[in-house]
Amino acid sequence: MATFAPRCVEVCLLSAMSQPAAAVVDLGALLPGHSPRLAGEDMTHVRLLAEAGSDLPPILVHRETMRVIDGMHRLRATAIRGGTTIAVRYFEGTEDEAFVLAVETNLAHGLPLSLADREAAAVRIIAAHPNWSDRAVAARTGLAGSTVATVRRRGAGGAPIVTARVGRDGRMRPVNGAEGRRRASAVITANPDASLRQIARSAGVSIGTARDVRERMGRGEDPLPMRLRRTSAARSAPTAAAASFDVVSLLRTLQRDPSLRFNETGRGLVKWLLGHAVVPADNSRIVDAVPPHCTKAVADLALACAAAWQQLAESLRERDALRR
Repeated sequence: MATFAPRCVEVCLLSAMSQPAAAVVDLGALLPGHSPRLAGEDMTHVRLLAEAGSDLPPILVHRETMRVIDGMHRLRATAIRGGTTIAVRYFEGTEDEAFVLAVETNLAHGLPLSLADREAAAVRIIAAHPNWSDRAVAARTGLAGSTVATVRRRGAGGAPIVTARVGRDGRMRPVNGAEGRRRASAVITANPDASLRQIARSAGVSIGTARDVRERMGRGEDPLPMRLRRTSAARSAPTAAAASFDVVSLLRTLQRDPSLRFNETGRGLVKWLLGHAVVPADNSRIVDAVPPHCTKAVADLALACAAAWQQLAESLRERDALRR
C-alpha cells in the first residue's frame, strides 16, 4: 500500500510545474489519464480553448504510462486546431500519486471540478491512502473535512483498520487518542519492563504519549486525561444500547449457523464466544460489583482483554481481506 505523505505531493507538483517543457510529443503517443471529471471533457470549454488562438501551456504527463495528468482540454483543443504535437512536462511517480496531482491541478486552474467530481476523487484517494487524515484529503479535493469524514464512513466496510493518519504537515497522529492510550495501557500492563519505544510501536502512539500513559499509571491515575474521558464517554453513550443489541443478535446468528452448529469445532467456538463476549449494557452492573480496592486490577484486566480482542479482530479482518 502506498505511504506517500501528503506534503510529498505538494513537493512533486511544484517540481513538475517548475520544470521547462521537457519534450514535444506526438498527440498519438499520449493516453487519457484517470480524470477526476466523472463526465469527461467539456467540449464547450475545449472549443473555447481551440478558438482562443494563443499558445496553450504545456500539459502534465505521467512519464511511465504516458497518461495525461492535467491538460486533456488543451490536448483536445490542439487536435481541433489541427496540431499533431504538444509540449509536455513529465511527472515521475506512481499512478495513485499522479491522480492526486490531477485533482490538485484541476482545482488550481481551468474548469472547476463539480462537488460530485471532488467527492468521487476523495473516495479514490482514501482507498489509496487510508492513513491520510480527513483534513489532508480535504485540502487536496476542495472539500470540507467533515465531508471527507462522511465519505470515509460510507466506504468503511471493506477498508483496512487504521490506527493513525498522516496530517497535512506530514506528521502521524492517532485516529482515536483515547483508544491509543488504552492500547498503551494494556501493553504496559502485559509487559511492565517494555521500553517507551516498544510501547509506542505496539500501541500505535507517539513516544510522548507512551511516556505520559506510563507516568499516569505509575501514579495510579487513569491513562486518559479528563478531556479524552469526556470525549470517549460522549461518543459511546448514545450507542451503548445499539451495541448491546448487536452483540446479542450476532451471538444468536452464530448459534443458528449450520456450519457451526453441526460440528464439534464450531460448537466449541460458539461456546467460547458466549463465555467471553461482553454486553455493554451490563457495564454499570459490573462496575457496581467491583470492590473499591479491586478497581485498578479489574480495569487493567479489562484493558488487557480489550487489546487481545482488538488483535483478534485485526487478524480476522486481514484474513477476510485476503479471501476477497
